[in-house]
Order: sequence, then C-alpha cells, then structure tokens
Amino acid sequence: MHRIAGWWDGFELWIAGLPFLPQFLVVLVGIVPISFAIAFALDRALRTVSRLIGRDRVEAQAIAAAERAMLAPAAVDLREHAPSGAR
Repeated sequence: MHRIAGWWDGFELWIAGLPFLPQFLVVLVGIVPISFAIAFALDRALRTVSRLIGRDRVEAQAIAAAERAMLAPAAVDLREHAPSGAR
C-alpha cells in the first residue's frame, strides 16, 4: 500500500509541476475516462448487489404500481355538487 501511495504522490507532484495547459490535457485525457470507468463499475456492482438482496429498483417499481392499482378506489365521483354562487 505504501508503494501505491508513493507512486500516487509522485504522480500528483508531476501534474502540479506542469503548466496549466498540460495539466488540463492530462486531466481531460487521463482522469476523466478513468473516473467514468470507475463510476460505471460501481454502478454495475451496486446494481448486482441490490438484485441479490432484493432491492432492485425495477422490481420495486412494479410492485409499487401493482399495490397502487389494488388500493386505488374506483373512478367514481363521490363528492356532491356544490353551487358556486354565481348567477
């Protein structure tokens, strides 16, 4: 772990020592795609874990829709007509 931390510190120092434009290009070309890849991998891993423990979003939405359909009253207007008072 110390070896990785040392390498990362050296990499940060190298980037910090560059002028602005090369810093921007290194971040744009290197760090942004890596960040997207990490985010994608985490999303897939968490989605898989959610499915394994029964917390899948799609399945939960389907269950909620079915419950709403069962609990929803019939489309009948039970309110009495109230006059507006306008003539």
